[in-house]
Amino acid sequence: MVAGDRPRARIGPQPHVPAGRRRAAWALTLLLGLVPAAGLACACGCGVFDVGTVSMLPSRPGGMAYFEDDYMDQDRNWVGAHAAPAAANTDKQIQTNFGSAGIDYQFNGDWGSALQIPVWDRLYRTDAGTPAAPEVASFRHSALGDVRLLGRYTGLSSDLSTGLLLGLKLPTGDWTYPNFDRDTAIGTGTTDLLLGAYHLGTLSTEHQLQWFAEGLLDRAFNARGGYRPGNELDVAAGVSYSGFRLGRTGALATLLQLIGSDRLRDSGANADPANSGYRQLLLSPGAEVSAGRWKAYGDLEFPLYHYANAAASVATEGTQGQLVAPMLAKFNVSYHW
Repeated sequence: MVAGDRPRARIGPQPHVPAGRRRAAWALTLLLGLVPAAGLACACGCGVFDVGTVSMLPSRPGGMAYFEDDYMDQDRNWVGAHAAPAAANTDKQIQTNFGSAGIDYQFNGDWGSALQIPVWDRLYRTDAGTPAAPEVASFRHSALGDVRLLGRYTGLSSDLSTGLLLGLKLPTGDWTYPNFDRDTAIGTGTTDLLLGAYHLGTLSTEHQLQWFAEGLLDRAFNARGGYRPGNELDVAAGVSYSGFRLGRTGALATLLQLIGSDRLRDSGANADPANSGYRQLLLSPGAEVSAGRWKAYGDLEFPLYHYANAAASVATEGTQGQLVAPMLAKFNVSYHW
């Protein structure tokens, strides 16, 4: 990754791309089109946090270490494209801090890699009683999440503005905590294939106004303990402006983006297919402050549209709907060298 005190590489006219590299790009594009929609395989919607942090895209060889904390409080029941009565859903609240630490290293103009180690803290409130005698119980659990390993190919352009991603999500997260449902557990228990791509372009001659697009897919290789998470696709597209200065060495960049998710239903004996799977679109304003080798980034994500698959009625499944959050938040601090 680029050091914080170095200028970002400017994006100019694209050089000639050798035929072999063009074939590799077309092959991955075809593969992405053939794989069913897939992110982090988190039924609670955490995959949206893995796209859209444009400041973390590399522009030259170097390293980056970071800490990130994302927050989501799901406390509204949703059926289809509309809010639904809370009484219809036995789940009442899922409040999560998605903490993680990571290291990213760009070896040269062609190759880079990344390691992310997540630790989640989750509060889960659910009705464990009967319709005649409701009994809402609260459970809190903190544990290691599913570690992610990614390789990155950036050799399609001389300025690293285009990247292709390939990696694995490992089954390191806790999926056996007895008080959480499988779709609420911190880990999925599965090994997943990660596929992604991004591109960063310029909209001004000064290269201060830029646009970007990014997508990440996750497809589980297997089921475990009677549960297979639904495949998910998370995408982001937006613009950023980096023309603000803060003192002698600091800078401020602002960002506005749209983030979309498409998740398929979970499957297996311990899944709830009727009440899983969704589509959503979020609007996310954000900002980044940089000083020397340090950067701090934050954004808020507001739902514009959410469609949640749901059982036909409470009578058929015992519960109906999915919990959604009125707002999501992301904060990241990184050191570059």
